[in-house]
Amino acid sequence: MITFQSDASGDVMMFDEVARHMMEIMGKETTTRGVVTVEQMPDCIARLKSAIAEDRARARNAHPHGNSHEDTGGDSGGGEAESGIAARVSLAQRAVPLVELLERSFQREKPVLWGV
Repeated sequence: MITFQSDASGDVMMFDEVARHMMEIMGKETTTRGVVTVEQMPDCIARLKSAIAEDRARARNAHPHGNSHEDTGGDSGGGEAESGIAARVSLAQRAVPLVELLERSFQREKPVLWGV
């Protein structure tokens, strides 16, 4: 587990693989310890939001009739057992809490750290 921390907000915990993917999207080294400085936050936020938008567009194209569970986190009644297809956890579901942490931290001019 990797925990992103800031004095501006609550912690955001992610499994290592997911956290490292977020670091890559933000243009950060995938290290066990690191920081997003206040100066780096606008770019990191923009990169994450762009990746979220691309992921949502891919999901819409893959499910053109609106049967994607992308933003709901899973079942809306039918679900996995009925369809035989596991609901996908979207990049948005994984990244939005980190984006919110970065935005709050940027507003309060506090860095975001991990691995401390």
